[in-house]
Amino acid sequence: MIERLTLKNFKSIEHEAFDIEGLNLFSGLNGAGKSSIFQSLLLLRQSFDGHFLPETGISLAGAHTQIGTGRDLLYVGAEKEVVGIHVEWEAHELDLQFTYLEASDMQPLNDEASKTHGTPYATALFTPQFQYLSADRISPKTTYEVSDYAVNQNRSLGNKGEYTAHFLSVNGNKKISIPELRHPSAATGSIIDNLNAWMSEITPGTKVIAKLIPEINQASLHYQFATATEMTKQFRPENVGFGLTYVLPVMLAVLAARSGDILMIENPESHLHPGGQSLMGRLIAIAAQSGVQIFVETHSDHVFNGVRNAIKSNVIRQENIQTFFLTRDPESHQHKAVVHCIPINGDGRVEYWPPGFFDEWEKSLDALLED
Repeated sequence: MIERLTLKNFKSIEHEAFDIEGLNLFSGLNGAGKSSIFQSLLLLRQSFDGHFLPETGISLAGAHTQIGTGRDLLYVGAEKEVVGIHVEWEAHELDLQFTYLEASDMQPLNDEASKTHGTPYATALFTPQFQYLSADRISPKTTYEVSDYAVNQNRSLGNKGEYTAHFLSVNGNKKISIPELRHPSAATGSIIDNLNAWMSEITPGTKVIAKLIPEINQASLHYQFATATEMTKQFRPENVGFGLTYVLPVMLAVLAARSGDILMIENPESHLHPGGQSLMGRLIAIAAQSGVQIFVETHSDHVFNGVRNAIKSNVIRQENIQTFFLTRDPESHQHKAVVHCIPINGDGRVEYWPPGFFDEWEKSLDALLED
């Protein structure tokens, strides 16, 4: 499990250290720099996959993230033209310094200034124990891509969840690895039965059906819904609304996770009603307390409150959560990011609410109550 991430001259971050726990929530105003934390880890992963690491450098253009060139990466106010990414585990350390090349999408590794301890490239960040889901996920359509390499060798749903139907068709009948994720109403401990049970909390009576279509090397996805007496006919994703298909990869990624995995999710709340967003907060809290390290970028106070309620109900320990809120330094001409670490007590209460931190509901209510 990653314990600390330190970034130097990385986009809007001049020099910050982030103490990392099991569940890590990142929020902030648009353009404040919260995506930079995700991108730093994604750069390491895609550079390793592309064989730039551990010897050459980091690739700024790849499957996980597209940053541009060196000029887009280097902090505007950097005193020295060097970018640093330092990751610490309990028994491993990766301290990488990169030489600045303004117009290049590959930043060379400075071997003399960099160091490693232990075997960091054998940790979950660089293995099939890693899953990333971007904010831009699959939309409803008739058929979906398949990939033997992604699904069967990397246990991946794809960055956009594009292999969700394929993954579910292959692994749906396997048991979930984390017993705590089993839904009370699930018929069995299988991934598909628990997926259906959790999805039914969002839309009652939901049943997900995924099948491989070998003839065209595609996979199909359909939904059924329970009525008072029977199941409906099967519906194509295009005919059940956007939200179910958009949240499906997130729900599946959590339920299929194993202790020791790293799961990175951008905006799990997208296209979900408030109750579904709160449920998602609780579900990721269960997984994090069971040994999955989760990074979540969110704008949702409902997801945040779902996590807070999970603390209050002893689903997750308060000390196993870190909440980071990023803003801009108003006095900085370099658009410098300012990081606030938001403490949550054992009752799920927040004592420190910086301006802009999930306070819009209160502001709107105050405005409505004004005479």
